[in-house]
Amino acid sequence: MPTTLFEDPTATVVKAANGQWLGAKIAADEQWRFPEIDTVPEKFKQCILLFEDEHFYKHPGVNPISMGKALGANIKAGKTVRGGSTITQQVIRLSRKGTARTYFEKLKESILATRLELRYSKNKILALYASHAPFGGNTVGLDIAAWRYFGIEAKQLSWAESATLAVLPNAPGIIYPGKNQSTLLKRRNGLLKKLKDHKIINQTTYELALIEPLPQKAYEIPRLAPHLSEYLHQTKTGKEVKTTINYKLQKEVNQIVKSHYLQLKQNHVYNIAALVLDVHNRNVLAYVGNSPTDMFHEKDVDMIHAPRSTGSILKPLLYAAMMDDGELLPKMLVEDIPTKIGDYSPQNFDETYNGAVPADEALARSLNIPAVRLLKQHGLEKFRDELDFFKLKDINRPAYHYGLPLILGGAESNLWDLCKTYASLASTVNHFNETSSEYYTHEFTEPCLLYGKQSNFGEKVQQKNIFDAGSIYATLEAMKTVNRPEDEVSWQYFESSTEIAWKTGTSFGNKDAWSIGLTKDYVVGIWVGNADGEGRPQITGVSSAAPILFDVFDVLPKTTWFKKPLDELIERSICTQSGYLASSICPSVTKWIPKTGARSSTCPYHHLVHVDLQKQFRVNASCQPIDKITTIPWFTLPPLMEYYYKKNHVNYKELPPYKTDCYNDLEKSMEFIYPENNTTITIAKDFDGSFNEIVLKIAHRDSDAKIFWYLDEQYIGQTKQFHELKISPSKGWHTITALDENGYQISRKININK
Repeated sequence: MPTTLFEDPTATVVKAANGQWLGAKIAADEQWRFPEIDTVPEKFKQCILLFEDEHFYKHPGVNPISMGKALGANIKAGKTVRGGSTITQQVIRLSRKGTARTYFEKLKESILATRLELRYSKNKILALYASHAPFGGNTVGLDIAAWRYFGIEAKQLSWAESATLAVLPNAPGIIYPGKNQSTLLKRRNGLLKKLKDHKIINQTTYELALIEPLPQKAYEIPRLAPHLSEYLHQTKTGKEVKTTINYKLQKEVNQIVKSHYLQLKQNHVYNIAALVLDVHNRNVLAYVGNSPTDMFHEKDVDMIHAPRSTGSILKPLLYAAMMDDGELLPKMLVEDIPTKIGDYSPQNFDETYNGAVPADEALARSLNIPAVRLLKQHGLEKFRDELDFFKLKDINRPAYHYGLPLILGGAESNLWDLCKTYASLASTVNHFNETSSEYYTHEFTEPCLLYGKQSNFGEKVQQKNIFDAGSIYATLEAMKTVNRPEDEVSWQYFESSTEIAWKTGTSFGNKDAWSIGLTKDYVVGIWVGNADGEGRPQITGVSSAAPILFDVFDVLPKTTWFKKPLDELIERSICTQSGYLASSICPSVTKWIPKTGARSSTCPYHHLVHVDLQKQFRVNASCQPIDKITTIPWFTLPPLMEYYYKKNHVNYKELPPYKTDCYNDLEKSMEFIYPENNTTITIAKDFDGSFNEIVLKIAHRDSDAKIFWYLDEQYIGQTKQFHELKISPSKGWHTITALDENGYQISRKININK
């Protein structure tokens, strides 16, 4: 007898943490054959023994009396009318596929059956039979038969259902749903009567079992997580896999995704992915690889692992990195002005400028220009190296390949890796607070899908992994205050009783919409778009992905906010206007900041200004007696930042003008908005064949100032208040010069291409 009786391929069966089925992948030979079971449910056990082998526990593998009766009946009839095989013999026959049913083969089966009895226990043999017996069509084994015909697990079968299945291996062809009903009913009811006569069931149970209906249709295999089933099938082929999935949550997230899919497809958006992680143990609680769309719209593509443009979803990592380096504080003003770096000109989503904006607000509003300027300040190469720590497998090119657009979606990643990263950030803060202010060496570990497998966080150490808990906490605080990012009309719909740090992202061309949110207990990640890469109008992280995110959080248990990692924070005086460390002349407030922030810069925007006693004019000793000069601190932004900042801040006070008879030391009072210095400008033709003009723009601190313009030292005009001037220069290099009334002069060189 061979060492292994059955080498048939089996289906991959995926179950939730509570043991309920999530899905299955059919065996390689196109049979629904599940992995072997260990025990047989009691009801089916009683039915199959009474129907097939009443003396199973008494014979040594062969029942001579039954075989003798069968042999006599068959000789008398001149054909096979009765079988005398025991369950043990049937196990041998099932394992020896394709053998002829002759008396010689019967003798072989009898010998092998006795050997099988010596190898295995009776219960093991019975389990082998239940696992490999045919139950009609391509249904093999009790587990799949219970689901296919009754939509339940084998352990849930009633007496009538167990009896129905027990008569099938003897004649599997009679189960075709909706047909052969009289034959099947007769056999089932006969077995039920036998159960009653043997006092296995009582009269009442018998009568109730008789009125139970026969199966009328085959149930579909559960498909609560089809993409997860396919994903696990790649490495767990033919095995029963118990996962960490929360069965109830998976059903709820499926329904949420379906509901939003029905809305989004009206805008021809067909694909959604959702992932939920437990921060504390990294268990995957819900896994929705795609929406319930159709084959034409790539329904089988698992978008959780698909590389897609990240949009703005990496911005929190840059902010945390800069806080960890002491380069940034939460409220520090960052520049949001027209920017051109080489040939790259980033734009905010709403194509406006703020002049200057607090860092946490820039993150919350997902402003692009501040992020690009900060990446340049922090260092592209440095940030690219830091990303390697998170093991984002799709970000695998050198820094020069991505350039500064890296922070705005110039790279690709996947929902699995991004959720893993966010979960690790949250867990870093949790662990720091739960321990004696320590970190774990393997904090940034992979999510766990297999039930019972524990995440290995490594050893406790004093040294941070990459960012300290204070910098991460400050970043999460900024993400918690997300206020109308990108789409100002949507915030009102996202109110939640649970404090959530969340970030959205939208890729170029509206091809990918992201939203990832986290609490100290859970991470939820959502991707929305089209698997084939087609962009659609109005697909944004806020309008498309965020509503799904908050619907998922609504079905998760409520949670509290992170505790402050006090050992990685310090209290410092912060300038209330600039967000920098306060200087001696700044209005200030005491704030908790990351420890590394203690080495950041003091406020560069507060200056001492000499004014007259009425504070109407700036003065100096050249025009005002010393006893009539007062010195006060003044918050002043550079001209270009000021130009945009004051439009949104009505309380911003511009510097007063110099008194007319005062000597002006020609402080910087204006900046070019356009063009950038040393740039090439291509001028296109208009419809009439003439070349278009370019518009020169300058921001001046004095709104009433006059500016005199020169092109290659030739005077070309003047402007007042609105400093914009159209010109049509010839092809080649030119110098633009601007001069104000006080003699302050700035220049730009440009190359015109026609």
